[in-house]
Amino acid sequence: MAEFFLELFSEEIPARMQAQAADHLAKIAGQALAPLQPHDIVTFHGPRRIALGATMSPETPSGETELRGPKRGAPAQALEGFLRKNNADRADLVEEGEHVLLRRTIAARPAADVILTDLARALAAFPWPKSMRWGQSGGFTWVRPLRRIVCLLDGEIVPIVLGPVTASNLSEGHRFLVPGAFEVSDAAQWHAELTRRCVVADAGKRRAMIAMRLDHEAQARGLAIVRDDALLDEVTGLVEYPVPMIGSIEQRFMTLPPEVRELSMKVNQRYFATRDATGAPAPHFAFIANITASDRGATIIAGNERVLRARLADAEHFWTQDRQHKLEDYLPKLKSVVFHAKLGTQFERAERIARLAREIAQQLGADSQSIDDAERAGLLCKADLVTGMVGEFPELQGIMGGYYAGGAVGAAIRTHYQPKGPSDDVPQGIVPCAVALADKLDTLREFFRIGETPTGSGDPYALRRAALGVVRIILENDLQLHLRSLLDDAVFDFIIERFRVKLRGEGKRFDVVNAILANTADDDLFRVQQCGDALESFIKTDDGANLLVAYRRGVNILRIENEKDGPHTGEVDESALVEGAEINLAIATHTLEARLSHAPHLDGPGVLDQRNFDVALKGLASLRSPVDAFFNDVTVNAEDPALRRNRLRLLAKLRDVMHRVADFSKLEG
Repeated sequence: MAEFFLELFSEEIPARMQAQAADHLAKIAGQALAPLQPHDIVTFHGPRRIALGATMSPETPSGETELRGPKRGAPAQALEGFLRKNNADRADLVEEGEHVLLRRTIAARPAADVILTDLARALAAFPWPKSMRWGQSGGFTWVRPLRRIVCLLDGEIVPIVLGPVTASNLSEGHRFLVPGAFEVSDAAQWHAELTRRCVVADAGKRRAMIAMRLDHEAQARGLAIVRDDALLDEVTGLVEYPVPMIGSIEQRFMTLPPEVRELSMKVNQRYFATRDATGAPAPHFAFIANITASDRGATIIAGNERVLRARLADAEHFWTQDRQHKLEDYLPKLKSVVFHAKLGTQFERAERIARLAREIAQQLGADSQSIDDAERAGLLCKADLVTGMVGEFPELQGIMGGYYAGGAVGAAIRTHYQPKGPSDDVPQGIVPCAVALADKLDTLREFFRIGETPTGSGDPYALRRAALGVVRIILENDLQLHLRSLLDDAVFDFIIERFRVKLRGEGKRFDVVNAILANTADDDLFRVQQCGDALESFIKTDDGANLLVAYRRGVNILRIENEKDGPHTGEVDESALVEGAEINLAIATHTLEARLSHAPHLDGPGVLDQRNFDVALKGLASLRSPVDAFFNDVTVNAEDPALRRNRLRLLAKLRDVMHRVADFSKLEG
């Protein structure tokens, strides 16, 4: 087997592209070198290089190929076209069966030849998200100027050419700490030499090293690093030799909201926030340098503190300016901010959300003060969009509104965008839930109204996420909300579809929801889920499983007989029932129907009217014994036509009563 190594060395690659580029490199090499059967493929990625190592055959296997050509006797033009396409002569053809065949002997190809041609051609079309040309590149593009290529097969250079660069055996270590080129003989020696030259080539190892060194540096000062995996990933792609450092924040900036301070550090400077021993925000920040310094980093830390001081001073200015006015004072400015060309301004949107939030809070049984708070929070929830702070840091919308409004209204504004994703928390409490639901339901209603609905290829307004947010808020807060009174059928069906998707994603049976919704106008998602869970549990029991089998048997009989001379519906003539089993089934069915609809002996509503689904399922379970006896002892298709018709009506009655609880025909499996 031959050892292959490839390194593509360039100017700094954006951190967000590095891991994906390594995956693309593995895929491209795997496809281009497939005839050599590469295996043990490993990739590396970092700020200035992507690399790949593999083991593969030294040459492709020899063999014969056979291509089927036109039919014998086909027009000459067809035969000439086939020969031209395959670069063959008539002497290469043989006639066999109905077609002419082109058989060729394929000679083995050295691996170096495959690399030089097939791999180089594939690499020239590398799928960078963005690429560029530079002085000497001509028509060749790369993510950043490509400086070196190392391409070795068993230690020998394979001189592939990409743009202005021809492969060699030279690479480079750290740009500043150990500058200059070095020779590469194989992947192991390359990796060891990079380590010696202050480059941690393995991205996973580099990430773990950054996390460990940050924690160690922070703990030495009695601090803890605020974990941020996305920031850690990005920093891993920015440095080759991580050196942790801790800077200080002026005490006056600690009065800023922590979100403002930490967002400025993260977005602008890639700094990590810290906490003190009590868990409170600490006046320090942590960051990773790419070099070691003779003064132990004092100059680097001072420079970063100076940059952060300027950033936080800007934030302090906006914080002070924004608070000179009440949040309500910003509302008129929303009249000049267009939300959507067909949906009006943000002010009009805020008014809709306010009305909807009030209606939802009323439905949820909130007291008068909470209802007023929900309406006010709905009206103010978009006001911070025109504040200076959110203009500078759009990521803080909602959060700043929460600070500026304060109290219960502020808490609702703060969380009204939640959940922003599948792992995000949902709002808690009636007022925050009412405002968050109003925001999402208004978005769904309005975009459906103007026909901007999601398609199979796109959802530009994130309506699926909004619908899933509605489902999560309702279910995770056990909210009993009648959605149909707030939405039209199209939007309600869209939310139900997201509800099914959620159940499917959780490994639950979504067909039980179909069974529940088929014969009921219930629009309370929390209750529908409870009923679905109860039905799923019921059909797992012995009674439920056997009753389902009997239901399907009866429905099949009805379907067949209805096709003959049906439909067989109408009242059952109880006086015409003959067998004891059919009499007992009629009594049991009639009793259950009365219990589901109303309860005369209790002088009150039936169990379904009381939304008592568990009792309804227990009633169904009581049918199992008479149903089993009916199918064991009674011949449905009796010779007497009147008797047969009456028994078919009894089966139809049984089916209809069961459908009062759930449409069992919707259950799969």
